[in-house]
Amino acid sequence: MSEASLVPGRKALPPLPGVAPDPSLIWTVPGLREDPTMCLRCRSAQLLCGKPVCPLLIRYNALGKTLPMLGQKDWDGSTPPGIFVGRIGYPYVNVGPLLAPEHGDTLLYDTPESWVGRPLQEIVGYRSSLVRGVAPVKVTEAESGGKLVEELQLVSIAQESAETEAHFRRPPRIRLELSDEAPPFGASAPLEDFEVEVRKVDARLEKAAGDLHATARVGVTELYDKDVSVTRIQRAFSAGVLGRRGHRKFVPTRWSITAVDDLLSKENLERVRQLPELSEFQLYTMKALGDRWFLLLLPGYWRYESIEAWYPGTLWNPTGEQVAMLGDWEGNQGRTTYAGMGGCYYAARLAASEHLERIQRQAGVVVLRETHPDQVMPLGVWNVREHVRAGLQGTPEKLATFEDVFRRISCYFEIPVGRWLRQSHWLRDWKHQRRLDDFA
Repeated sequence: MSEASLVPGRKALPPLPGVAPDPSLIWTVPGLREDPTMCLRCRSAQLLCGKPVCPLLIRYNALGKTLPMLGQKDWDGSTPPGIFVGRIGYPYVNVGPLLAPEHGDTLLYDTPESWVGRPLQEIVGYRSSLVRGVAPVKVTEAESGGKLVEELQLVSIAQESAETEAHFRRPPRIRLELSDEAPPFGASAPLEDFEVEVRKVDARLEKAAGDLHATARVGVTELYDKDVSVTRIQRAFSAGVLGRRGHRKFVPTRWSITAVDDLLSKENLERVRQLPELSEFQLYTMKALGDRWFLLLLPGYWRYESIEAWYPGTLWNPTGEQVAMLGDWEGNQGRTTYAGMGGCYYAARLAASEHLERIQRQAGVVVLRETHPDQVMPLGVWNVREHVRAGLQGTPEKLATFEDVFRRISCYFEIPVGRWLRQSHWLRDWKHQRRLDDFA
């Protein structure tokens, strides 16, 4: 980092245990905990928190279409289509539709595949405008539920936006949920009654829902092979319309997202492992929404690693004084335990497996993500899947040696390359493990 980039008032990190101090590594220390009046004094004008835009103002503006209707118990509009299945209290969970405050085509409100390249304010606006109606069910009621269950499942296989009317037990209330697993939502309220007019269903989803002998795994993979979007597959999986008779259940939205990413990437990798091996280092980079992506393909057989680095002042490292890093990896045969970093691991793995199938090569894949304080809020696993997908669509930079990889990491990231190396299993392996080619 150049001296010109240092900002007065910033504090140097204390060294990690066992790690030599790096005096050039400088981070902003968030001040809200030390000064609770900061937001009141700032009022979005001075950006005292260090963010490029005011998170509270983004949230308020995103609710602009919804706020005039929040005092009402009756709601009419369209559903993108979208549904929500909660996880609290499992196997008794809250389910319900996602309702937009306008009529007509609202498909974009719940289609993450179309959000890459759009500004943060617009994306948050889509999600915050959706009101969740919620009603308690047991997950096994996916096969035996009443009118509400049937209508939610019809929404889950709809091809286009559907007109709705809802009556809530009380007016919707705003509740901000921030998660890297699922996109943010807007207000919510207990659902008293719900009517929906689905004019057109997706024939591919309808056929899968009608197959009572195929497992959910078969249904998911067949839909994917028919070019049904991952978001639509996840929605149908969550609504309990896939699987054999007697085995269908509602699946919480967060769980369904990761389950589908995991299942589809495993299916892809069965084919990837049979492909010729890549013979060179290939690098793809991308910057979006406060993230820097470094997508590296290693020569040889399939193996995978994903590492995240969160600066102080980001949501998951709000009061730290040093970068927090977390990663997981797997070898050629995959992993048998759940990745500690959660759904982001599987989302990036799906994007990587799709890319290798597209180029008809197997290779090692290392995904490095550096999240800066200008990321205002997490947006969900889609952010990882779709941006890794988009990054891998570019033209790769071909690197001759592993030393070139190190140099590019040093140039691209502010975090020293040694810190990445200590965190990474496969980068360390490549640096220290000798190969047969070394003796040729």
